[in-house]
Amino acid sequence: MKPSPVSPTVPFDQDGVHHGFLRLPYSRDDSAWGNVMIPLSVIRNGPGPVALLTGGNHGDEYEGPIALHELAVSVEHDELQGMIIIVPAFNYPAFLAGTRTSPIDKGNLNRTFPGKPDGTVSEKIADYFQRTLIPMADFVLDFHSGGKTLDFVPFACAHALDDPLQESACLAAMQAFNAPYSMKLLEIDNVGMYDSAVENQGKVFVSTELGGGGTATAHTVAIARRGVRNFLKHAGILGGEPESGPTIQLDMPDADCFVFAEHDGLLEPVVDLGESMETGDLIARVWSTQRTGLPPIEYHAKRNGILSARHFPGLVKSGDCVAVLAVIVDDLFTR
Repeated sequence: MKPSPVSPTVPFDQDGVHHGFLRLPYSRDDSAWGNVMIPLSVIRNGPGPVALLTGGNHGDEYEGPIALHELAVSVEHDELQGMIIIVPAFNYPAFLAGTRTSPIDKGNLNRTFPGKPDGTVSEKIADYFQRTLIPMADFVLDFHSGGKTLDFVPFACAHALDDPLQESACLAAMQAFNAPYSMKLLEIDNVGMYDSAVENQGKVFVSTELGGGGTATAHTVAIARRGVRNFLKHAGILGGEPESGPTIQLDMPDADCFVFAEHDGLLEPVVDLGESMETGDLIARVWSTQRTGLPPIEYHAKRNGILSARHFPGLVKSGDCVAVLAVIVDDLFTR
């Protein structure tokens, strides 16, 4: 395998607080010997566990970048034991453009793993994480929200895994994050995901969906800031116990949790996020945008649950995710 073209401008093996970049050479029309400069902070204090913290995997999701920028300027190395690697804007070209995918190569970084050292810009970033940063880490937290097209109840999540011990460790870290909702998440498209790359290396992995609509709110940013420190306390990197508060446990047991559009049109939500539904209940209507006088197409729940996610823009296209239902449970560890 070829070496990665990505190089850090700060050390990983020296104590202290180091702010710099992951530098990726990128020759382009306006800069023949240019680089993509991905902001990076490495905070280390002796031996101990290592946490890799990322935001901006998709460029239109903002709670993670805000919380991680704040963490990078507020944590001193003598507060911790071990090392924190902070990358607030993982897919930096997409983050600067405010888009889900990279404007350079249209790469969805969260579907690009394991990447290639001689591939596109997105593939090179994925390869560096796959072969360099993930192996360093014991704990990995990747912030997400709904971006411009989805909106979620604010939750931290972990996945069902083949290894019950690893799954239990991920669920425990998710619970320590202590978002208002805690979900065992069912992925419908996990090929090439960062999540899978981390989990396949045996790491403790937690992700989030903290809102959406292509913006952040004071409420969701506060969840992210508190959650990342709780995560680091749980990992044994920051001292003290995680702050605890009520969290609603959610499970996504099957594909009936998802409702997808089969028509283009004007979306009318009938229920709001967090509301309870039963099988057959009306979730949304889709009205024609072409003419008046036509009745709407109705979409109904395929199972009991609460509305945990919804399509955000007012117009919907066939194939778009209209809604996601999740089931409230007493104990995710037993499911």
